Amino acid sequence: MHSGRMQFSACGNDPPSSSGKRRKARKRRPRSVRASRAGGRYDVLRHAETQYQPGSNRRVLQNLLSIRSVREMARVEQREFIRMSGTAVRTYEPHHRFTAKDLCELHRSWLGDVYAWAGEYREVNVSKGGFLFAAAGHIPRLMQEFETDCLARNTPLHADGRRDLALALAETHTEFLLLHPFRDGNGRMARLLAVLMALQAGIQKPRFDLMLTRQKAEYFAAVRAGLDRNYEPMRRIFASILSGDAL
Repeated sequence: MHSGRMQFSACGNDPPSSSGKRRKARKRRPRSVRASRAGGRYDVLRHAETQYQPGSNRRVLQNLLSIRSVREMARVEQREFIRMSGTAVRTYEPHHRFTAKDLCELHRSWLGDVYAWAGEYREVNVSKGGFLFAAAGHIPRLMQEFETDCLARNTPLHADGRRDLALALAETHTEFLLLHPFRDGNGRMARLLAVLMALQAGIQKPRFDLMLTRQKAEYFAAVRAGLDRNYEPMRRIFASILSGDAL
């Protein structure tokens, strides 16, 4: 990767200790570009995916359904997400090892009737609340690394007594969010992947939506901690939900 460009490892090559931190000190992953402003759902820095639906006051992304209302778009996205999630739960077997292609296909199944770019890696740099995610030009390579490292090590996720389930979920979840491979819907995709992994481990009805409804500030702080490959804050969140403490 060129010097000065944002560098995100998909997970790193050395597995974390049970504390969620690397055994050896690692330098903070540099962030070469800072968002120029905060606001809206995402701050898009460049490229054609900046288009908004005419008549939506730049509040709704350009879409195939000509929806201009934020409320209506949220309703459609949620309806389609419930449909796709139900199909995903029935489709993937407990022994399935997830791939980057699986995630693209799930995203396309969810939003393919809504956005032309559904299921494709984003071609714009995006930030949220001043936090810049991985540079768009590196997404294909980083997702391949994510597949061969995080997904290969952590899926299928089985409760065999030797694995910290909360840590495996936390590492995979955090790294996916830092990559933010799609133009929109990354948070819901990350939580769906966590649900599918938890089901592989025999965890029934995991309520990972509670991350945002009950632990929002802690959740976003945990994502930021992942820049230093510190997954312990996110591990605590997953552990509290798995134990029922967050209910």
